[in-house]
Amino acid sequence: MSTTDSTRQAVQERYASAARRSLKLTEAGPPGCCGGASDPISSNLYTGLDAPSSGALEASLGCGNPTALIELQPGQDVLDLGSGGGLDVLLSARRVSPGGVAYGLDMTDEMLQLAERNKAEAGIENAQFIKGTIEDIPLAEASVDVVISNCVINLSTDKDAVLGEAFRVLRPGGRFAVSDIVLLRPLGPEWTSVMALWTGCITGALLDAHYLAKLTAAGFDDASLQVTRTYSRDELIEMAGQLPPDSLPADLDAESALTELEGAFASAFIRATKPA
Repeated sequence: MSTTDSTRQAVQERYASAARRSLKLTEAGPPGCCGGASDPISSNLYTGLDAPSSGALEASLGCGNPTALIELQPGQDVLDLGSGGGLDVLLSARRVSPGGVAYGLDMTDEMLQLAERNKAEAGIENAQFIKGTIEDIPLAEASVDVVISNCVINLSTDKDAVLGEAFRVLRPGGRFAVSDIVLLRPLGPEWTSVMALWTGCITGALLDAHYLAKLTAAGFDDASLQVTRTYSRDELIEMAGQLPPDSLPADLDAESALTELEGAFASAFIRATKPA
């Protein structure tokens, strides 16, 4: 199995496990980085929100709230890459109604099942959930007005393909508006092999400048990046406590790991536009 396939399989199993917990098919376990309401990365992102579904809010594993940072209009079509439990899709569907559709794309059967349950709970008709990968989006060219995503693109091992596909499915003048984890300075090569940190957000992340460069290379205009959340040493300690004990590089103790990671990554909102 290739590194790409093994990484995708690990990510898929992690999110399937999270969905099974939300569906009450398994006992709750430690969520890990980007792991839900108790995690420093995912906590308090939707404070004060009138959530369309309590189940969708509970299952959110993101690092931001992209729907709060971009204006949506009735009649627009929106695509959420890696839609998970469907919260951002349902929020978007409310805003583009009447006349618009919010699509949620996910590769995990359990997450799609959870999203459909949350859609039914919310009573929202203009949301559609489809199975597929973000590197090969099963929608036609120029079929949506806005592409959003919440802490998912960083998990892909082929981000050029993801950004190229986002550009393809956007209509001319369409907007790319995602929340993601980015690196603020390079990490050592030993971190790229830490699967627990990759599937939990950190080591799959792009350097901030590289993210913007890739958007420009994909054809986008006006690429920008706004840091929305940084993490204190105490929060890093909390994250580390949620990871498997054997997930850190063998030559790094906990203190060295904290020193290496402190100030290295952040949650960010990334915007770009497809030329009209």
